[in-house]
Amino acid sequence: MAVTHEARPLPARDGRVAPVRQAVDYVWAATRICLGTIFAWAFLDKLFGLGHGTPSARSWLNGGSPTKGFLSHSTGFFRGFYTDLAGNAFIDWLFMLSLAGVGFALLFGIGMRIAAVSSVILLVMMWSAVLPPANHIFMDDHLIYALVIVGLALAGAGRTWGLGSWWSRTALVQRYPWLT
Repeated sequence: MAVTHEARPLPARDGRVAPVRQAVDYVWAATRICLGTIFAWAFLDKLFGLGHGTPSARSWLNGGSPTKGFLSHSTGFFRGFYTDLAGNAFIDWLFMLSLAGVGFALLFGIGMRIAAVSSVILLVMMWSAVLPPANHIFMDDHLIYALVIVGLALAGAGRTWGLGSWWSRTALVQRYPWLT
């Protein structure tokens, strides 16, 4: 049984959109856009070496590996697994496609379900690469981001300040609803 979610404003007693529901939609939309910029920026910085996290000389376009720095410093139980993946060209491609796909899906509000699933996989893997986290016994920002992105998809956050409503009406999504 497929469960669909259509973000509908809750009517106020006089028939207008309830201000609280509208505010909630705006908060989810702003959160979606903010998280989208985090993923899109990470992609662009690693691709071009914009100097924030990745110097130009180590950019992907200049032959650097977007995964080598992070994964080669893995800790904990999965250290060997992740250090073996560090710098692998296939893993670099998967990582960069994931960053770009999730980032731009969140920015534009399209493909929120697949972005949620993809980002949970990516973020849980990033979390497990540095166990235990520096500031808590198990919790860190990767897990919080994963939960928030699932919330964004469930709340239909792509429909406010995004292309989610248009996207859900396309023939592709009508045929394959899991792409919403």
